Amino acid sequence: MIDFRRPRLVRAALVALLALVVPACAGPSAPSSPVGAPAARDYSDHPASYGTVPPLKAPRDGAPDGGQDGDRVEVRGEAKAARAARTALAPVWRHGARRGVSGKQVALTFDADMMAGQQDRADAGEQFDNPGLIAALRELKVPATVFMTGTWAARYPGQARAIGRDPLFEVANHSYSHHAFATPCYGLPEVDPGAMRAEVERTFAELRRAGVPAPVPYFRFPGGCYDDTALRALAPTGVTAVQWDVSSGDAFATDPGAVAEEVLTRVRPGSVVVLHVTRSAAPVTEEAVREIVPELRRRGYGFAKVSELAAGR
Repeated sequence: MIDFRRPRLVRAALVALLALVVPACAGPSAPSSPVGAPAARDYSDHPASYGTVPPLKAPRDGAPDGGQDGDRVEVRGEAKAARAARTALAPVWRHGARRGVSGKQVALTFDADMMAGQQDRADAGEQFDNPGLIAALRELKVPATVFMTGTWAARYPGQARAIGRDPLFEVANHSYSHHAFATPCYGLPEVDPGAMRAEVERTFAELRRAGVPAPVPYFRFPGGCYDDTALRALAPTGVTAVQWDVSSGDAFATDPGAVAEEVLTRVRPGSVVVLHVTRSAAPVTEEAVREIVPELRRRGYGFAKVSELAAGR
């Protein structure tokens, strides 16, 4: 019999009891699904048809949303150093502080999507760029972070260079091919794990080739889909994966008012909003932005690039 008047004995007895019971009850674990790929309505992106700032500080709510497990590996000797390298995960960042010192700040981010193999469609007249949207952001004086695929930068080098050299904007990495880094992911073709690091490095090289002088070390997963395998593959590149907490729903939308309402309803201080720089696939984004920006300013919000939001500026 356990004497409950003696706490230390009680704890010891319970530990011994659990050691016997837990193994007997434990069953095989279920396979894990890709992290960051919940229902499409929460993290929508285009379906298949379609290094100058410090890394962001990842949230401290455990891996894989920041790679804390890999970061805590104690390294002693070459064997443990090798194991630490194998288990390190790229950090993930979703939004800024909800009550920042600089007040209510929001980051508008824009994905410049173009998949590998879509050059023929661009030649046939499909518009993967949106100069009017970029002009609107300049007119409204809204800083923004643009996540470009390497394919987009190769197709529109003049626009990539102009965006990258404008102090109002910062340019980040959105993979080269816009293929999925974890599946299922809205029907996107899958990147082989062995090619993930090359996808990121090739895109940075393409951005610089286009004339972007200083792309920031941030990466956005196509479709927002990732798992530990992807985070492990990206860790050596030094990027931080930037997700979002407000999906605008602008992909293939036809009503700018509905896109604006979606953003205005869900936005909070510190929010990261995802929109798109692709006229054919997101034709009403410019109109929606012209509704979103003045209304958020009326509500007391300011706008910041991702690097500024993370720094609390």
